[in-house]
Amino acid sequence: MAGSWLDLDGWERRAQFRFFRTYDQPFFSLCTELDVTRLHERAAAGGASSFFLSTLYLSLRAANETPEMRLRIRGDRVWSHDCIHAGSTILRENETFAFAYLDFESTYARFEERGRRVIESARGSTGGLDAQDERDDLIHYSVLPWIRFTSLMHARRSNPEDSVPKVVFGRHFERDGVRWMPVSVDVHHALVDGIHVAHFLDRFQNALNAGEP
Repeated sequence: MAGSWLDLDGWERRAQFRFFRTYDQPFFSLCTELDVTRLHERAAAGGASSFFLSTLYLSLRAANETPEMRLRIRGDRVWSHDCIHAGSTILRENETFAFAYLDFESTYARFEERGRRVIESARGSTGGLDAQDERDDLIHYSVLPWIRFTSLMHARRSNPEDSVPKVVFGRHFERDGVRWMPVSVDVHHALVDGIHVAHFLDRFQNALNAGEP
């Protein structure tokens, strides 16, 4: 897990970090809708790329481009990862789920090639979840393709070092000729403020507007 310790004394957010670090429930969640029209059109036209893997990759790239999304609490210190990856729930045929872990890649082609294999393996798994709780170099992803949500609350354990962001994609839908997808972002307020979530979402939307990874 390449990265470095943050200099807390020289950090411009040190007061905010110390303030929210003491909260019993320091996470906040934002829900919005992003325009996925161009990606959806490519998938509907029979493009080779997976809509799910495309949105996953573009959001993960946007997260890596947003420094605050790469910060994690370790004890009384903050670690800045050089690169973060995706841990996602994958639905099995029996309607239980497993966890799958997809490393970020410099190109979408490499990410998708490996991602398809990882997802196929997770779908065919039985029994355990493969919960890699020791890892904090992740964003935890889920997809609710059956639900057009407007708010969302996550299950969480009481763990003062839990600072991994969670991102959820909902059921996309059409409104006024535009295809929208609900997106929920859940982050630790000691590390991330609303403006940083906005930067992440702007980067994600700009990538979606380009139409391909």
